[in-house]
Amino acid sequence: MADAFSSSSETVIQRSINFLGKEKTSEENLEEFYQIRKTINFITEHGFTKVALQFPDELLVDSVGVAEEIQRNFNGKIFILGDTSYGSCCVDEVAAEHAGVDCIVHYGAACLSPSTRLPLMYVFERRPLDVEACASSFRELHQDTQSHVIVLYDVNYHHAIHEVQALLSPDYPNLVVSRLTVEGQWCYSHGGMDAPCGDGGFSKEEDRQRIHQFGRQIHLKAGLSVADYRIFYVGREGATLRNFMMTWNRCTFCSFDPVSMATRTESVAVNQALMKRYYAIERARDAAVVGILVGTLGVADYLAVIRQLKQTIRAAGKRSYVFAMGKLNVPKLANFPEIDIFVLVACPENSLLDSREFYKPVVTPFEMEVACNRNRVWSQEYVTDFRHLLPGGRSHVPPSDQQEGDEVDVSLITGTLRNLMGQDPAESSLGSSVVLRNQTLTVSDPNSAAAFLAARSWRGLEPRLGETGVTKAVRGRRGIAIAYEDEGTSA
Repeated sequence: MADAFSSSSETVIQRSINFLGKEKTSEENLEEFYQIRKTINFITEHGFTKVALQFPDELLVDSVGVAEEIQRNFNGKIFILGDTSYGSCCVDEVAAEHAGVDCIVHYGAACLSPSTRLPLMYVFERRPLDVEACASSFRELHQDTQSHVIVLYDVNYHHAIHEVQALLSPDYPNLVVSRLTVEGQWCYSHGGMDAPCGDGGFSKEEDRQRIHQFGRQIHLKAGLSVADYRIFYVGREGATLRNFMMTWNRCTFCSFDPVSMATRTESVAVNQALMKRYYAIERARDAAVVGILVGTLGVADYLAVIRQLKQTIRAAGKRSYVFAMGKLNVPKLANFPEIDIFVLVACPENSLLDSREFYKPVVTPFEMEVACNRNRVWSQEYVTDFRHLLPGGRSHVPPSDQQEGDEVDVSLITGTLRNLMGQDPAESSLGSSVVLRNQTLTVSDPNSAAAFLAARSWRGLEPRLGETGVTKAVRGRRGIAIAYEDEGTSA
């Protein structure tokens, strides 16, 4: 395959990219894999006339076939949503509202974040699972039949978990199998208006406590917490497993990969990941200018947590700027060198962004609060769902009322002294980022992006209004930068 950075312009333009995606599903298997009859019943029962079908990139190959099958029994309009604005695990309500639809059918992997605007139905990809091999791996890892174990799983294996439970429950009385459910009245598939998916193995005993997190319900015995259980995860390594491990980092995790049929213990990686996250918190404490990245427009309460972040950052004497730029990548964030650190507001699975390739670290709202809120300390608790940080949430910590800025500590990165609280920009004598005193003197806040721009040797193209003479327009060059048409071929 040709190198993407080849010196030949013709090669770059004509080169092909091999995409190893999912093979197209046969017509006879579309009903089984995409639950077309159930989807049609959902649409017709609620009288929807415009429906958006949201597919992740790996399932787009089947999108037309699924839409055609639904259209045969539906007189309304169907829209296919691809290339989602943010993560494909989230419901793209903004793109759906642009089409004026009445509901969304979301296919494939999902973070199960609550939907707030449109009725929603989830259709998971029914990936194959060797039930016997999964149960056998569980028994090898948990030879004590009295062990307290929670079974978590990727949503795409939901269809087969009840078979795994049927094989293990007779021998493991303390086994707890999680159940998929989604908060809010708009989700008709799990919780909401329809019956919950499966019974999850939950009894009606009153001596059980219910935990709801990340679209899962877990019923624990009275007097026990999640930390008292071992966790067995069914699914591939990825964002979902990483999210569980970071949140319940005191638990021992084991996983079964249905593709490679491998079983392993995952506990060692958590400590390394937590140390990396703590380093990012120290970078956040040293930062003077913070960029708040909007990584979702659909998860409930995302605006509320942005407002809270702005207040927390301001109280810590830092400047904040809000950025909405869709899917993140290195070149996008590299356009803002004045930002010392970014904080990403996204769903729990997309919040733990690996920022090794980025020029500046990207932290979560919880990590930014640890850095800026003196009342919140770094402990064994780790919060990836930003809704829990809001007032009324299970992990909410009110900000400190102490406004003194004379307490200092030592940065673990630079080794220099830093102010714990800094100066509130609202109380600064400048009153704004830049104050024009006269035509030659400008006083700026040293913690603002404007001060960073003023200190740069090159600040972009100057308009120079009235200083540039008017000239007649001339024909410019044609072609691409590497080989304009009027340039010679010789070196």
